[in-house]
Amino acid sequence: MNVVIPGEILLSARLSESELKQEIAVMLFEKDKLTLGQSARLAGMNRLQFQHLLASRAIPVHYDIAQFEHDLATLNKLERI
Repeated sequence: MNVVIPGEILLSARLSESELKQEIAVMLFEKDKLTLGQSARLAGMNRLQFQHLLASRAIPVHYDIAQFEHDLATLNKLERI
C-alpha cells in the first residue's frame, strides 16, 4: 500500500520525506504497533541506527522475558562452539 502525503503538508511540518517516515516509525514503535525491526525498516534505518534514534528521545526499547530467554539460549549455543 502506498500513502501519498502532499508536499504542502511536509513543508508545513518542516519535515523531509525521510524525517516523516522516522516520526511515523517512532510513534508506531512507541505505541507497540510495530516491532523494532519493522520500525527500523519503515524509518529507512538499520536496527542500531533506529535504537540510537529512540535513545536520543529517551524512548526505551521493548525487551520482554521471551526475547531475553531467546538471547540467552543463543549465547549458550555460541559459547559451546
